[in-house]
Amino acid sequence: MRILIEEYKYQAQDVKDTIHGIDALENIEGEVSVNYVGYYFNPHPDVYDCVFILPKVLLEVKDGCELVFGQYRPEDIICINEDSPLTEEQKNFIYDFSVWIYRAVVVFYNDKRNDTSIVYHRKMAQVNKGRKQRNNTFLDILLSMIQFNEDNRQFFMFIIKNMHAGFNKINWTRTIARTNAVVQDNSAIYVNPVNKKRQINFDEELLVIFFSILNYIHEHYGFPVNINCNYELIKGRKFQNYLNGYGKIRLHQIKYKYFSDKALQLWKLCYAFFDRAKNVTIDMGQKDYLLVKNFNIVFEAIIDELVGETGEVPAGLKKQEDGKMVDHIYTYKGLTTHEDDKPIYYIGDSKYYKRGNPIGRESVAKQFTYARNVIQWNLNLFMKGDEDDEDWKSDWSQFREVPKLRDDMTEGYNIIPNFFISATMEEDLSYRDTIHITERSNKYFTSDQFNNRLFDRDTLLVCHYDVNFLFVVSLYALNNRSKKEGWKRKVRKIFREEIQKMLQQNYQFYAMQSHPDEDGERYIKTHFQDVLGKIYKPYGTTDYYSLALDKADVTNNERLLEELRKHFYVVECSLGDNPQVVIESAKTAMPAEIKEKPEERNILTGLVRKVDSNNKLYMEHNATTYIMERIPNNVNIMDVRYFLPMVNGNIDGYYEVEKLTFTTYDGNPAIRLRLGRYIPLGEEWVQVYRIKMQPGELISYDYTLKMYKGEI
Repeated sequence: MRILIEEYKYQAQDVKDTIHGIDALENIEGEVSVNYVGYYFNPHPDVYDCVFILPKVLLEVKDGCELVFGQYRPEDIICINEDSPLTEEQKNFIYDFSVWIYRAVVVFYNDKRNDTSIVYHRKMAQVNKGRKQRNNTFLDILLSMIQFNEDNRQFFMFIIKNMHAGFNKINWTRTIARTNAVVQDNSAIYVNPVNKKRQINFDEELLVIFFSILNYIHEHYGFPVNINCNYELIKGRKFQNYLNGYGKIRLHQIKYKYFSDKALQLWKLCYAFFDRAKNVTIDMGQKDYLLVKNFNIVFEAIIDELVGETGEVPAGLKKQEDGKMVDHIYTYKGLTTHEDDKPIYYIGDSKYYKRGNPIGRESVAKQFTYARNVIQWNLNLFMKGDEDDEDWKSDWSQFREVPKLRDDMTEGYNIIPNFFISATMEEDLSYRDTIHITERSNKYFTSDQFNNRLFDRDTLLVCHYDVNFLFVVSLYALNNRSKKEGWKRKVRKIFREEIQKMLQQNYQFYAMQSHPDEDGERYIKTHFQDVLGKIYKPYGTTDYYSLALDKADVTNNERLLEELRKHFYVVECSLGDNPQVVIESAKTAMPAEIKEKPEERNILTGLVRKVDSNNKLYMEHNATTYIMERIPNNVNIMDVRYFLPMVNGNIDGYYEVEKLTFTTYDGNPAIRLRLGRYIPLGEEWVQVYRIKMQPGELISYDYTLKMYKGEI
């Protein structure tokens, strides 16, 4: 077996025989690189061996040199034989890895959505009795087993039919001689008849082993396999024991039980699988290959299948009007909202580099341009409706589930999540599922025109993630829909959470709601320049706002917060949290003065009848005013700080009184209360009217709480 690394610059004299038959060109320095990934058989007399061209992500730069496994120069491991410096573990990794690459290319080729013109394919070799090649591959063995299964179905059925002929029939001679009969109505009934039983059949055991291997190939690598038998197959931990050595031992024990050519060929295939043998003969009467040019296109297809949108994507987003093509785009829950029905576009670019290569400035600039184009496409969808434009009508009917990215009231823009995803490999060469923010120095990229304006059209960001190349290739190659969908859900959640973390490292986020006596929209319009780019309304038609302040701008932030808090409830609220829960929780926090003086009589009581027009507002704790129809006697109005409404005679909380004024009601003097935040006493309504109190009383918090708890 020969190994080449994609795009590595070999000296021409080192690989001139190995690359025979493929279009690799020599440069003026005498260097040769191969821009393929895959497998081919080289019939050159000095080679006559299979050649695997493996992806360049195997290369790692150390001390200025590109090394495989961080240890070997690629030219030193071209030939994997007894003299190779590779360890057995590394050799086995390459055998296994080559299978996954083959499977990934096959899945890519079979998906007609892809550009299959970059794939060059001719049928692979099969096990035969012909000339031996120098080094067989594990892939050859797997493919040969699958082909043997397809070509020999009649052989299997013949064996199974012969083995089971007469099986499980009653042996009447032994039954009569060895068991007792029960006589009933002059007839003998044998309760425990003796069946015909056979000795262990080694042909049958060989078939069980073979079909168990096929089942493993299907489940582990994703090869499509037809298993037409009813045997109880060897699976799980038991099959793992076969892989760990018992398979070879058991096959040795039954080796000399076979005489037909087919059975011997089947035995050799099974043994080669467990031994990963290098001396199985294959038919070399044809030139075999499966190669893909520009493997970066395959990697892009892998990531798009595992991360991107599976449904239809608007034409103007994937292929943008300026000719740019976005690698990956999908809709998912926005960064600023807790609601699933408020999605946003996520834009991704897959980077198929050698390990450790940095992201170029040109790539970063492209990602920012993609985001600007997506914003403009979205605005055009909502602002340039034309019933005579068929393209617009089609887009409007299909893709308006992503809300308008600009909030017209605040003129703030939603945050567009943008990311790079590049291939890396684990130090132990494992296939485990790992995806995380890159360990490179440049993890995040930002672009802006104004400081401290996150919700601005020109404030854009890109995060860089690394994914285990081996894992995504194997998951794609396995081609299991449920596993791919499960990983897609997981990784989209990771992307969202990691981008939120990055933002919260640099910005402090708040939820805002105007005070009951304030017109929030009027305030924002009046102080537009102070809040431009800092405030956005991601929560639909509710009166909650999101405020983002750059942590580096401390002085200006403090000044703005002090002013905003005079007119709004302003509470710290992490990205994605429910602002209503956060703000209401802050509202219900007990005021300091009431904690310190619980005996002070400063809570005015009042009655809200069922017939009152504002009854529903009080039931929902959203009341803003109350008119007391008569000024109560023996009450110092100047002491009123809170208002306790008896709603239908029940209480469950009270309001802050922000302002108290005199008015008239039916020509008589009355009091108007402007109510602030609502403060609950508990979750239950408690009946108190005419039992424990009357309207127009001034009571203390201590008394109110005891009355609510039934202690009075």
